[in-house]
Amino acid sequence: MSYVDVQGRWIPTIGFGTWKLTGSTCHDAVAHALAVGYRHLDTAQMYGNEDVVGQALEASAVPREDVWLTTKLLPGNLTAERVRTSTEESLRALRTEHVDLLLIHWPSTDVPLAETLEAMAALVDDGLIGAVGVSNFPPSLVREAMAITPIVANQVEYHPYLSQDALLALAREHDHLLTAYSPLARGRVLDEPVIVEIAEEHGATPAQVTLAWLLAQDHVAPIPKATSPSRIEANLAAADLALSDDELARITALDEGQAGRIVDPPSAPDWER
Repeated sequence: MSYVDVQGRWIPTIGFGTWKLTGSTCHDAVAHALAVGYRHLDTAQMYGNEDVVGQALEASAVPREDVWLTTKLLPGNLTAERVRTSTEESLRALRTEHVDLLLIHWPSTDVPLAETLEAMAALVDDGLIGAVGVSNFPPSLVREAMAITPIVANQVEYHPYLSQDALLALAREHDHLLTAYSPLARGRVLDEPVIVEIAEEHGATPAQVTLAWLLAQDHVAPIPKATSPSRIEANLAAADLALSDDELARITALDEGQAGRIVDPPSAPDWER
């Protein structure tokens, strides 16, 4: 497992995503991920699976202190009162005394950003969370957040069809992590000719090539989701795949701008692209 130093915190650079995983499928996938070497788990109040993730983590032989655990606040839990009470509910579900990172899942137009972030910072002071972060924040909102409290991560959609140059520049300049969700573009990369060709040259899978492209970028951590043991293991092995500068450039050239975005609900912020 490789790590990146972010503001003095060593964060595993490949995580295990749990969006849409529930019940025994989620439990078995998380348990296997931990058993084969993942040390970074990502969940959210919105996913409805914190309890299952917590059960799998508690049952694992991996010490809790060795796992970077992230969860996210529901949009309805961004008032100061709900930040604290809902986080306490998340901790009970996750069967842990703290999470390493708590994110605002989506920006809100109803609750002032300062109210939410200041309440989250108080949770850091009280030891309930290790760090504060955001998700789905465009550059201007990231800057606004950083002016209120230190931000350790911004979790956004990031894959070869959707560049995040502005956010990546901010992450490197201010030393926070850019966590890449939907790193495989929900499977689209698996049939991408450029990626398939590179994969064949390396005896790798298109998923591994795509993850290796992300892992080659400083301050980026993809969080792929998988359920089968073989794919869980294959994704983790992407950390051992080295791509040439030419191969990295060919993948980067697949960017489609805003047209490549997959996750864009009506409530999404202005992406500033």
